[in-house]
Amino acid sequence: MKINRKSVFLILSVTLSVLGMSIIDGFVQLPYLYKSIVKIFLFLVVPMAYFLRYKDQYSHLKKLFVPKKSDFKLALLLGIGVYSVILLAYFLLKNQIDLSSIRESLTANIGVNEHNFVYVAIYISLINSLLEEFFFRGFAFLILKENAGRLFAYVFSALLFALYHVGMTSGWFHWSIYLLAMTGLFAGGSIFNYLNEKSKNIYPSWLVHMFANFAINTVGFILFGLIWLKGFYLYMNTYV
Repeated sequence: MKINRKSVFLILSVTLSVLGMSIIDGFVQLPYLYKSIVKIFLFLVVPMAYFLRYKDQYSHLKKLFVPKKSDFKLALLLGIGVYSVILLAYFLLKNQIDLSSIRESLTANIGVNEHNFVYVAIYISLINSLLEEFFFRGFAFLILKENAGRLFAYVFSALLFALYHVGMTSGWFHWSIYLLAMTGLFAGGSIFNYLNEKSKNIYPSWLVHMFANFAINTVGFILFGLIWLKGFYLYMNTYV
């Protein structure tokens, strides 16, 4: 690991931003709109302060948003695979999860309900996923890699990505499912880093991330009774 002013700025800003967002998710529990505003500040404005401070890094910032057509085919296939795995995991583990508690927590703590979930789902899938990819894969990996070293950037970005999700899902699962989920998030973050390291932009991981959110939102539609997969439920309950 290389220690310099840029790497220290990156590590501290990422760590404090994730810690702040986790506290808000787990303890403050703001309404979803206000929470999103805070997140935009921490995950967008804070990184941009780095580029204002170190103007020589602008060229690296621009590269994050230059797409390459050759990267999208693999990302699309991975996205479809991730969507399928998440939905399968949900149907296999749904009896181990207090689904009514999750639904009630979303409604009571951040105001998400069956009336506004469609809008929240669109935001999460398209906008929030891009914000997180810029922060975790662009800022906390590709930019950090240039200043602190490849191995450290891989582990740091993936670990912070996993820990970031602890606050927002606090109390939802048994500890064993938490451990499984955190391991999966760390592995997923590492794969996202690999995709973006090859392409040198954030679009491949954003595409896969969107499909992961599509799957999570599909579960949300089921929890809020907006869709009912009667045939699939019957199949899973009969044969699994």
